[in-house]
Amino acid sequence: MSELVRVAEVAGPPTELIFGDWYPAARAGELRSGKTAKALLLGIPLLLGRKTGGKLFAMRDLCPHRGIPLSAGWFDGETMTCKYHGWKFEPCSGQCREIPSLTSHETLDPTKIYAGAFPCEERDGFAWVYLPEAGAGRVQGLETLPPVPEVPKFSARFRSAHLEAELPCNVDHGIIGLMDPAHGPFVHQAWWWRSAASIHEKTKHFEPLEDRENNGRNAGFRMSSHAPSANSAPYKLLGVYGEPITTTIDFVLPNRRYETIRAGDKWFSSLTTITPVTASTCRIDVVAAWNVFYWVPFVTSIATFFGARFVRQDQETMIEQAEGLRFHPGLMLIDDADKPAKWYFALKQARLKGTGEHPLSGPVTLHWRS
Repeated sequence: MSELVRVAEVAGPPTELIFGDWYPAARAGELRSGKTAKALLLGIPLLLGRKTGGKLFAMRDLCPHRGIPLSAGWFDGETMTCKYHGWKFEPCSGQCREIPSLTSHETLDPTKIYAGAFPCEERDGFAWVYLPEAGAGRVQGLETLPPVPEVPKFSARFRSAHLEAELPCNVDHGIIGLMDPAHGPFVHQAWWWRSAASIHEKTKHFEPLEDRENNGRNAGFRMSSHAPSANSAPYKLLGVYGEPITTTIDFVLPNRRYETIRAGDKWFSSLTTITPVTASTCRIDVVAAWNVFYWVPFVTSIATFFGARFVRQDQETMIEQAEGLRFHPGLMLIDDADKPAKWYFALKQARLKGTGEHPLSGPVTLHWRS
């Protein structure tokens, strides 16, 4: 992880962001009991923390009284105190519990005042925060919200690892880079992955994920179960189990890529999200879980090392791309390798507008060389 470059916020072309969903705001392990940390998510300043009993919280890092960041104040493990006038808030609900300046002559009820607070849940080592649409009001309960995203798991015993890297581009560029199948032999050239000389024609089958039960809010598409690329060394390692190897890749709104690889009862799965930090910058977050090579010494360290190298290659490419994007060039998407990117933009617009049909009317077969 120390090899991953930390990227300063860069002014780049902004994009419209999708609210009303869950996003990973920070690693949960960094939120110790009784402590707080700041984060920025979809341009909203957040104050994250963990109460004494272990419950995570996410507040808007602004006092509703005079706008000073609440992070300038004090957290005693149960309540957050504003530095400016000492107003105290219960951090999970945001409810004000005390205004020290009030006297017996006042009729104001502090408990009717709320600081901004958002649902915050811990999954797979991340603090996931739900950011509602503007004007939606306070979220009253988790039962009204979609499920918190989670990496698929297929056995009780498994190992896991996390990676992250900041990207100096908007979430759209991050996502279409994530799902782009043609950059692998060039950006990820390595003896342990693949080379430009290994490029060959591929045929992949896709199907729509409509999410009709939720009116398409988390619609997407699936690369149907298939044998993984023969020119990728990590997949070849699974051949030692002597079972057929299959992989399935899902993309779902607003920003999630799920990959599941199976070889008999052995499996590897990952959830990668492109997290919008601002309208112009984003972050890639990866959580992986597996039971393959479970007893191999240092397998988690090895996987993290090579995974960090892989993510850094993407990050370096995005940094270089950002240099060109500063000049607002005209861009293009071609068929067939760029077809998933076209689907993403159509799905995003349908979600933002609340209208429109799924860009896939049924199963589709694409061909490209990579």
